[in-house]
Amino acid sequence: LRFDSRTLQPGDVFIALKSADYPRLRGRADADGHNYVLAALAKGAVGAIVERIPDGISADDPRLVVMPSTYQALIDIGTVARNRFNGPVIGITGSVGKTSTREMMACAFSAFGATHASEENYNNIQGVPYTLANIPLNADYAIIEMGMDCPGELTPLTHMTRPTIAVITTVAPAHMANFENGLDGIADAKSEIFLGLAPGGTAIINRDMSTFARVFGNARTAGVAHIHTFGEHADADARLIQCVEARNGTQVTAKIMDETVSFNIPAGKHQAMNAMSVLLAVKISGLSVARAAKTLGAFTAIEGRGREEPLNIGDPNNPVILIDESYNASPAAMNAAFRVVALIDPGRGGRRIAVLGDMLELGPQGPKLHADLALPIRAANIDLVYTCGPLMKHLHDTLPANTRGAHRDTSSELAQIVPDVLVPGDVVVVKGSKSSRMDIVVEALRALPARKASAAHHTHLTDQPKEDTRHVL
Repeated sequence: LRFDSRTLQPGDVFIALKSADYPRLRGRADADGHNYVLAALAKGAVGAIVERIPDGISADDPRLVVMPSTYQALIDIGTVARNRFNGPVIGITGSVGKTSTREMMACAFSAFGATHASEENYNNIQGVPYTLANIPLNADYAIIEMGMDCPGELTPLTHMTRPTIAVITTVAPAHMANFENGLDGIADAKSEIFLGLAPGGTAIINRDMSTFARVFGNARTAGVAHIHTFGEHADADARLIQCVEARNGTQVTAKIMDETVSFNIPAGKHQAMNAMSVLLAVKISGLSVARAAKTLGAFTAIEGRGREEPLNIGDPNNPVILIDESYNASPAAMNAAFRVVALIDPGRGGRRIAVLGDMLELGPQGPKLHADLALPIRAANIDLVYTCGPLMKHLHDTLPANTRGAHRDTSSELAQIVPDVLVPGDVVVVKGSKSSRMDIVVEALRALPARKASAAHHTHLTDQPKEDTRHVL
């Protein structure tokens, strides 16, 4: 099943979703899937679920299935697919770390059987049923990421998913503008995941977070019989004993219930903490913790969420290191990104550079939370900071003069500046909330090697000695 005709493969079924039924897409002119049915059929779709007959298609075309609501049809298909699946289902939510934990969980469980997991950012009322609908018949495990911006959003997702294991990565300031009770309100909203937990299911909760007691109480109130915890806390069931961070990876020692394991992951402490919840889920599922821990060495961050890329801008032995964190941002996630940057030594003549866009939906505390980033930036020995957006202006004004790069209103304006600032050996992290569009800066930086190469080639040609066309008398 596909709702994006660009990703459709021959043999798929296309479902034409409309922005009117999907609040986050309202106002987008291109958000009516009926405009793409013809293209989907031309690409080899065997059928299309629609609400009306699209232009250019016969009303009696047998490939069309007409439904009162394609939005409801997607939910119904996802629900049926979940009811058909009998394997373990791990549901994951949290203020930060959801997607990384999902990818790490999929990496670990793939060592034991066919594992189906959410794609990209498909973690909402559209993405969750889509993920469920596409569970293969031969799947052994399903990993479902669930996100929310407001109270009540997780409830229908968890009832649809019915996880056998529900994981809350952490509760931190994110989407604060939508919660009157601050962190307690976020904790309650994240705890909604327990409402759909399958009978006899297990909750896995971060033991170190400040709202642990509230989340634990919510799990008990929801009737969860089995509750396990992870973190550095002495009472955690999956306890991070030692974490040695280095440029070439992080050495982790942990005690997972009654079993001590040591392993490496190519990431920082925040990912080591995510690994605790993963290995705890493996243990609870009756699988080998040692085997799962070994597989985590192959885990890699995904695009927009910490992936590192070398950029050759003139010295292949001294590249720029780009850290793409452009997908999302919160104070906790910013701090984790700065910790990673601090571990990477710049190359010859290089510097540590941060390019930051607004962290959105933080409510009245937004300006202060942005200004407060100055301290972890200094602790990470970041040399230059480029910012964009009205909220990041508060950080720009707080930074020492020698650390200020430049501030602009939009990421598009920064994308015109930052590429020309970089020199071989720089380490640059790009981060901001998705709506800040920091991906525009990332793409500008990715284009830099080709731009530099083209400029060098042009210079080479123009520097060639010109043929002497004067007549010799």
